[in-house]
Amino acid sequence: MNAAAHPEHGVEDLCPAGEKLYERALRDGGVAAGEAAEAPCLVRHGLLQPAVDDLDRLEPVPPAVALHRLLRASATRIADERRREERLAASFERLMRLGGDRTEPAAETPTLRILSGTDRINQVITDAMAEACRETLCIQPHAHYDDHRNEVARSRARARDQALLDRDGRIRTLYQHTQRHSPAILANCEALRGDVECRTLDELTDRLIVIDRAVAFIPAGEDGRLALEVRHPALLDYFVTTFERLWRLATPMYPSAVRPPAPDGVTARQRAIAALLVEGHTDAVIAKRLGMNVRTARVHIAKLATTLGSDSRAQLGYLIARSAILDREG
Repeated sequence: MNAAAHPEHGVEDLCPAGEKLYERALRDGGVAAGEAAEAPCLVRHGLLQPAVDDLDRLEPVPPAVALHRLLRASATRIADERRREERLAASFERLMRLGGDRTEPAAETPTLRILSGTDRINQVITDAMAEACRETLCIQPHAHYDDHRNEVARSRARARDQALLDRDGRIRTLYQHTQRHSPAILANCEALRGDVECRTLDELTDRLIVIDRAVAFIPAGEDGRLALEVRHPALLDYFVTTFERLWRLATPMYPSAVRPPAPDGVTARQRAIAALLVEGHTDAVIAKRLGMNVRTARVHIAKLATTLGSDSRAQLGYLIARSAILDREG
């Protein structure tokens, strides 16, 4: 049986291949990632997860821990989920004996955990949001709200955001400055009822979600299919401090947009470009750092050169340094 032919089933009805592999993982403390190809259900249902120190190895989630988490989630669902709880308990009874003494529920929330697969990542974020009551902080450097293919995912995200707002929570989001005129982003903000604020910056860190300052999610790979769930207090404090400093530097976008003044005809965007020019970056690098295309970056560079009276790239760097425009805030 290969992964493509693997039948769909719930976690309460583990397939023979999945049950056999999970039992071996419990006995041996883990299995090679490639061995899960015949039982992808174990990763999908969160029974195997990538080891933090070795992404090529999968380690088992203790059965009691997995059972505790699944039962807690099902308690919030509709009445017919109660029958599913009984099936889960029956399915995990023998597996719990294999798990030995690892029965403490506290082990359910390790300080670091690798999440694999977009469905798994979104479900864990949704579960964390369901328990939140204070505030969610988000950094979205490359939000593609105009991509209609992701409308279902966005609809689910809006629902969980609205649920937090209905509990008198707050949501603050940082976007890249090039997205400040996105109709889709503004429409998404306006669709939410409650305390929602958005600001923009020329340069941002990678994606970050901090929920109630108790758990954070950051990328663990470049393709978006791996994420790191963080519950370590020191790291959470670092993420929150970083967000707050970026927030103070950012330009308000929603609910009210503020256009900063342009002293001497030099805009805030052109000052950001000037800083990268002085560092010696190419037009392509500047465009990538500031989230714009190369043509737009060159238009801004040309305007900056005209404003400062520059005839060449080398002279422009000199005039930027002499003009002291980088000493201004904005």
